[in-house]
Amino acid sequence: MEKGTIYLVGAGPGDPDLLTLRAARLIERAEIIVHDGLVDPAVLTMARDDAQLVSVAKQRSKHTLAQEDINALLVRHALAGCDVVRLKGGDPFVFGRGGEEMEAARAAGVRVEVVPGISAANGAAAASGIALTHREDASVVSFVAGQCKGLSEQNWAGLAGQGRTLVIYMGVKTAPQIAEKLMADGLAPDMPVAVIEKACRPDMRVLRGLLAGLPDLVESEGVQSPALIVVGRVTARADASLAQIAQEATA
Repeated sequence: MEKGTIYLVGAGPGDPDLLTLRAARLIERAEIIVHDGLVDPAVLTMARDDAQLVSVAKQRSKHTLAQEDINALLVRHALAGCDVVRLKGGDPFVFGRGGEEMEAARAAGVRVEVVPGISAANGAAAASGIALTHREDASVVSFVAGQCKGLSEQNWAGLAGQGRTLVIYMGVKTAPQIAEKLMADGLAPDMPVAVIEKACRPDMRVLRGLLAGLPDLVESEGVQSPALIVVGRVTARADASLAQIAQEATA
């Protein structure tokens, strides 16, 4: 029996219009789509009527399937001769565990193709008017995961501050520890921050504040995942630019 192919497909930050053409075509013709919880439901409506949709959504401390079981599921379908679309929010290779799934496929002798997507960071920044780099404020961008083992032991020194932008994935639940960690590493309490909730979706919110007030901002506003935290002067620049636009519009 001929083996199927596993397609690791980035669904982008939410809006179906931001899918690549390759991703859209694969979704529309797929027999089996294994998707995570960050894929917007509007993207899934693009699947054909008889497609098998399998959710492997992960939540904090509660996984529908362990990653090893997801790997096995993908391989099992491919070995049975089915092409499988593994659909992930954002990009498969940016905190999407796409690398692990690719390794599992190759170890089983299954063909695998990676279809990149607009990352959550790029999509969220664009939708909120935050330029992650700016000639006057930032020439370095770093991405970190705020929800993982050993957060307090990780060395983030130098990732945020003068001339730098730090984008934190999965940091809603650990916002207090993140703020404490960054300030302990020497970052000023008045460093501007932005929290971007449900980026590129109709109910998207952009909340701005200062690093010291990040935990209170997340709690008082009831921020829910998916959300990104952006730390850096570029967030204040974006806020000022939007204020100027609003002022000019009412002048």
